[in-house]
Amino acid sequence: MTAPVRIAIAGAGLIGKRHAEAIAATPGVELHSLIDPSEAGRSHADLIGARWHASLNECFETDKPDGVILATPNQLHVENGLQCVAARVPALIEKPLATDLQAGHDLVVAGEQAGVALLVGHHRRHNPLIAAAKKQIVDGLLGSLVAVHGMFWLMKPDDYFETDWRRQPGGGPVFLNLIHDIDLLRHLIGEIVSVQALTSNAVRGHAVEETAALVIRFDNGVLGTFSLSDTIVSPWSWELTASENPAYPPTGQSCYFIGGTHGSMELPNSKVWTNPATRSWWEPIAATRYPVSHEDPLMRQITQFARVIRGEEPPLVSAREGLKTLQVIDAVQRSAMSGQTVTLP
Repeated sequence: MTAPVRIAIAGAGLIGKRHAEAIAATPGVELHSLIDPSEAGRSHADLIGARWHASLNECFETDKPDGVILATPNQLHVENGLQCVAARVPALIEKPLATDLQAGHDLVVAGEQAGVALLVGHHRRHNPLIAAAKKQIVDGLLGSLVAVHGMFWLMKPDDYFETDWRRQPGGGPVFLNLIHDIDLLRHLIGEIVSVQALTSNAVRGHAVEETAALVIRFDNGVLGTFSLSDTIVSPWSWELTASENPAYPPTGQSCYFIGGTHGSMELPNSKVWTNPATRSWWEPIAATRYPVSHEDPLMRQITQFARVIRGEEPPLVSAREGLKTLQVIDAVQRSAMSGQTVTLP
């Protein structure tokens, strides 16, 4: 029998704890240790019966794990990733890959040159409904893609902003939330070649944006729009539609709409609208809902990470993929500041 893959978690915050729960529920893997310098981190390790280390280097020197999930603060992702590369330990890095594009590029190159697998935690790609939608699009179910529209509208309560960094640049929905949506649009539609963005903070007046509107051009000619705001009471966001995280009440709505010459798709409802006979606005149109299994994307991500560690397959979301998504987010921010369309390399 194959021995379980031993995965350590660096960072005992909310997402680190969710990863620990996912590891505990996933066959073929086990929690190696919890790495966090705080007393709260040590206490949580005691609570779940895990070994505790104060630092990555201490962990590597004591008993090197098979892999590490980096759920540390964003500013530490590159430093921690380079430590994993130096120790030749594969790492799953929570998004964003980095807070600085050049540093993120350097980390990607370091991992590739050392032959150490680096993954980015864009877990939504692991959702079975995304895999199904991707296959339907590739198989031509919608015909030639023409346009896509996405929405992230929800209300973050006042107490969310009691934490100071959430009121400052970099703490808004563009960097924290849109990055997930952009990654899925890249995965489903194609590479993004230009963006134009507007942002506003007219409701709360914080230094960070709360609302943004985007116009997106893809390399295959598809045009996209995206509207996001964390100050709208609404049922239309991935968080409130996909039922991925039990912390959010599901609304049964969709937030992505993908249009092609033979049909249109709603996600995450998995509905496809087509004309049963002639394609025409005069003809009846009907929706087919395709059943998809409901599995925890975090658990599927852990399972795939284990296969990558064993050398059985490449990462679904490599560090280079994470860097490409980060480049789009950087372009969105630059466009919002300049008022100009930004073309990506």
